[in-house]
Amino acid sequence: MNNIRKIMAALLAAAGLYACYDEKMEWGDHYTHPDAKDLPLGLQEKISRYEALNAYADFKLGAGIDFNLYMNDETYRNIVNRNFDDVSPGNEMKQSALMKNDGTLDFSKVDPVVAALQQSGLTVYGHTLVWHNQQQAGYLNSLIAPTIVPGPAGESLIDGGFENGTGGFSPNFNAQDYSIADDAAIEGTHSLKAIIGDGASGKYDAQLTSPAFPIINGHHYEISFWIKASGSGAVGIDFPDSDLGNQYPWINGEELAPVSAAWTQVTINPETTGAMLASTDNNSMTFRLLLGKNPSVTYWIDNAVVIDLDAAPAELNYVSNGNFEKGDLSDWSAPNPSGGITVTADAKFEGNYGLQGIADDASANEWDLQFQTGEIRLDPAKTYTMSFRIKSDIDGRGRISFPGFANEWPWQDWDGSGASALFNTGATWKQISFDFTPEYKEGANAVKFSFDLGKTAGVAYFVDDVKVTEKAAASRSHRAGPVVIEKPMEEKAEILENVLHQYIAGTVAHFKGKVAAWDVINEPVNDNGTLRQGEENMQAASVFYWQYYLGRDYAVKSFRWARQADPDAKLFINEYGLESASGAKIDGLIDYVNFIESEGAVIDGIGTQMHLNVNWTDTVGIKTMFQKLAATGKLIKITELDVAIANSENPESPISPTAEQYAQQAELYRFVAAAYNRYIPETRRYGITVWGVSDNEKEHQYWLTNDAPCLWDADYARKHAYKGFADGLAGKDVSADFPGTLATGN
Repeated sequence: MNNIRKIMAALLAAAGLYACYDEKMEWGDHYTHPDAKDLPLGLQEKISRYEALNAYADFKLGAGIDFNLYMNDETYRNIVNRNFDDVSPGNEMKQSALMKNDGTLDFSKVDPVVAALQQSGLTVYGHTLVWHNQQQAGYLNSLIAPTIVPGPAGESLIDGGFENGTGGFSPNFNAQDYSIADDAAIEGTHSLKAIIGDGASGKYDAQLTSPAFPIINGHHYEISFWIKASGSGAVGIDFPDSDLGNQYPWINGEELAPVSAAWTQVTINPETTGAMLASTDNNSMTFRLLLGKNPSVTYWIDNAVVIDLDAAPAELNYVSNGNFEKGDLSDWSAPNPSGGITVTADAKFEGNYGLQGIADDASANEWDLQFQTGEIRLDPAKTYTMSFRIKSDIDGRGRISFPGFANEWPWQDWDGSGASALFNTGATWKQISFDFTPEYKEGANAVKFSFDLGKTAGVAYFVDDVKVTEKAAASRSHRAGPVVIEKPMEEKAEILENVLHQYIAGTVAHFKGKVAAWDVINEPVNDNGTLRQGEENMQAASVFYWQYYLGRDYAVKSFRWARQADPDAKLFINEYGLESASGAKIDGLIDYVNFIESEGAVIDGIGTQMHLNVNWTDTVGIKTMFQKLAATGKLIKITELDVAIANSENPESPISPTAEQYAQQAELYRFVAAAYNRYIPETRRYGITVWGVSDNEKEHQYWLTNDAPCLWDADYARKHAYKGFADGLAGKDVSADFPGTLATGN
């Protein structure tokens, strides 16, 4: 009876002294607690009697938190405020959260949380400035996407340019809002804009049906369109009213084609989808674009084309208004009009109009009478033919020059009589024709064709039927489509460096005095110690490798920019897996730190994430890591400490750990904190941040789902790990000093 009284007295005392939320030990929740194997009562009592965690640390103790939970969950907020000095945002300060899909920065969601944290006396550790994940990749890719030069799509069977309305395209089904827009276009000035609502979840939830177009039995058809999205999207196609060989085609082996913030051409033809023949039962058909897979996405669609692949090929002329049938000088310019340049029916070779240019009496140089096409982008890997019709009222002379080419004034074999600087004209129409291969001058990617006809004074010239066509174009499909010109790597690097500079400078300056330290560079090293290079992926929505474009100097510049924006903030480089027994990764990271500083940038500290697991963590590797980090002389911070229990990273269902597994987890937390104190000199300890507060599923939707890696359980009760971590921070078993504790437990 005396023992029972002692037990009851101890439990009642604990309940009276520690009745606040974070000491409650409620069992029966299958998510984290042992099935029918409660922790010993003595251990429960000990855990309940510990002070707040930061009472045992002589450095900043931090937590990686969810900003939304902090603002809206009082229990969660109280745990953070009472136990920690510093917080790191889980996702809210990464680029994809702060940068909108048009490149502008938006801090409106973060500022109120940072203010609330400051009011509670907490400092903020910015996580993270430069990473390869959670980037605004759609926007970044749009900046370096190929230049698309629209071209006539041949004789399309539909009007999909949207310059004169919808062209017969019509929406059906729900979760959508369609309109003709002038804020984006691949050709002309308008496109069709589709806003997909929040309720969409399947590809058929938002549909756009084409106008009907005629088909011929036995012919093959190709459908193409250009599309881009406000973020990550997807598009499919089907043929609702046709008996085709493949009525529900996949595109290149996928049910849906990905759509990003960069214009992308989607093509559906026999090669991409399998056989596509006209039905024997119909003489017309439609197709549908299926846009409902992703909710809350805006799409822009332009230059939709349907081509009969078995029709006779058509010629593609890259000179806009080359026959002057618009009745004016649209798409042309006249730098030197001399005696006058007009478009008139009197100057035509065929059709309704031609151009007349008069060299006045003072004209003496080729450029004294000059008119030019608009800019034309041509593929340097192809050969083209330029041709035009010309005559003059009296004998004259002229040339074609090529502004934008390395050789702007080449001699040409103008009319088959040998190369010369000028061609001759007379009173009868003459066709000038020559072949060329584009060779741009440095920094140029387009050419103009300039008619220089001022060599002889007092001559009236007549010009018509100006063409630039691809050599042997007649052997190709008549759907030549837009020309795609890739940006050189140097241009991409220049564009992206400016964006990264603006992003770092703008973000760090905005939080100057509010964010005490930053992860400037996150995860730059592969497991084998080499720098993480990555690759280009124009369809990615989140992953973007800055170092692929900017090289190893990207980190040097990033640290400089951050330092300029806030000289008082501590700047860190952060990496995971540094505790690996091989040592290759930590050696590679330290080498990179040395390189960055050899280039003149200064790094204040190194962050080691330490995502551990009781099943495979190597404690020898942890000791070695701390020793190597201490030798750098830098501030050292454990940035993302957690200890998983499950054997797999994301088990399929919630685990139910045993008391023994909880004890193993507690011991690993203790060991890490103790090793940090032992091997990192006191002046170099910036702090430890545990990654996450509790095992509640609200915190683990995407990271260690169904596991139990934190110090508080799903009900916000302290776990055995709480005691282990506190003991490691204090350097002793804190509970050994508690008077009157139960004899059982450890």
